[in-house]
Amino acid sequence: MARALVARFRQPGVVDAELRRVIDQWDARNSSVQVETPDAALDIMINRWLVYQTLTCRYYARSAFYQSGGAFGFRDQLQDVLACLHFDSDIARDHIIRAAGRQFAEGDVQHWWHEPGGEGVRTRIQDDRLWLVYAALEYSRVLGSRDIFDATAPLIAQRAPGPDETSVYETPTIIPVEMSIYEHCTRAIARSMELGVHGLPLMGTGDWNDGMDEVGAGGRGESVWLAWFLASLLGPFASVCEERGDVQQAATYRAHATRLKTAAEAAWDGSWYLRAYFDDGTPLGSSRNTECCIDSIAQSWSVISGLGDPERSQQAMQSVDDWLIDRSGRLILLLTPPFDKAEPNPGYIRGYVPGVRENGGQYTHAALWVVMAQALLGRGNKAHELLGFINPISRSSDRDQVKRYRVEPYVVAADIYSASGHEGRGGWTWYTGAAGWMYRVTLEQLLGIKREGPYLRIEPCVPAGWRSYQVTRRISGSEYVIQVENPESTGTGVRSLTLDGNVVDGGKILIAPDSGRHVVRVVLGRVSTAATC
Repeated sequence: MARALVARFRQPGVVDAELRRVIDQWDARNSSVQVETPDAALDIMINRWLVYQTLTCRYYARSAFYQSGGAFGFRDQLQDVLACLHFDSDIARDHIIRAAGRQFAEGDVQHWWHEPGGEGVRTRIQDDRLWLVYAALEYSRVLGSRDIFDATAPLIAQRAPGPDETSVYETPTIIPVEMSIYEHCTRAIARSMELGVHGLPLMGTGDWNDGMDEVGAGGRGESVWLAWFLASLLGPFASVCEERGDVQQAATYRAHATRLKTAAEAAWDGSWYLRAYFDDGTPLGSSRNTECCIDSIAQSWSVISGLGDPERSQQAMQSVDDWLIDRSGRLILLLTPPFDKAEPNPGYIRGYVPGVRENGGQYTHAALWVVMAQALLGRGNKAHELLGFINPISRSSDRDQVKRYRVEPYVVAADIYSASGHEGRGGWTWYTGAAGWMYRVTLEQLLGIKREGPYLRIEPCVPAGWRSYQVTRRISGSEYVIQVENPESTGTGVRSLTLDGNVVDGGKILIAPDSGRHVVRVVLGRVSTAATC
């Protein structure tokens, strides 16, 4: 086979033809969404590079210069493929089913696994399994169909970590019984219902932040962030249950979501939410802590979940701005101050130099949740400003910035250092879920183009200084040229919406699969009722 491949590419014109085919393939894929905004650097990333980074590196190769393992991460690719809902929903569907097949009968999942053999690691990390629910709900919301919950996948079997183990690496056995994605989701939720003494989900050996692997290693630590995340899933999933006739299950989930919301609000520290509790009950992310007195994700998800007390959530995001936004270094820090020597020990995150990666640097995945939360609060100027801190082109716009950043100017970096002497230096590049999140947050929360089944909902939240922008969206064989004007510099609030010259009410248009070209004109401005992004 190798000899045949070499012989083929030695023929005149074959290399050029193959390169042309690859370029044409990417042109076709990227043509599904094209944007023209006043921010040229943002246009370049959205129109080309973010899709390329997400698919080639994160999904197909699962490898890069800084991590070359090739494994599927359970939570990782489930988030990545949601960007594909804008241009190829089959990729997302296929992977949701693939990931469901890596769930154990007890409801937990492999943290990562290799194909084709399936060997991987079983851990005590608590959030992985819930991203299956999140992904299935997002797929259902965007496509407007519940059919993903009827798709099937098997379960797997393997011994769980023992009392003195944090993980087990083995090749599991496939249980030859196909279960619906709906049933996989209910198992994931059931495994996540146990609460600690503060009424919050258990932290285990990590929630979203794997580096905090000692916070709940004893089985008693709790996560405030996980409370917001799980609660945000239970309401929408309860609706799925009701549609399938599982009314009692739906009631159980809604009641649990209420308990989680109450417990998360009880973790209010005065100006922001705590991040977690250690096994011994010591709070983490408190103003009383000398290290990690505030962590961004407990604040941003109080907004993203839609469940935080509105006044507190706004104050929490203001605290993020006050404590975690370094405008001189153009950084969105994950937490501050970094971990160093204080006890209790949070885990291997403390092994990073203070100001590097998760330990007090900009961890871009979480930084995009900050951008998303600001947009959801209607703060278009701030959301766009912070997006510029993430954009690699904006970080490489002159010689001095290039010398400081020191990594590729066309792919998102997983982290950017805040450490003394290395401020603004890019860290791990290419292999980061931040690429897919940047694509989705920009299109859906800032530019405000959201597909909801047969509709396109348009809810922009852009800078006041943007006079206009345009998004071309190809969907169901038709092309929609969405022209947005901002004459009053509000950046939010749809004052009027027309489709091919006809007035449309309700802020959304019906997608017509007629292979035609349609012009949507959106005028932003002050409206009689409060506008939200």
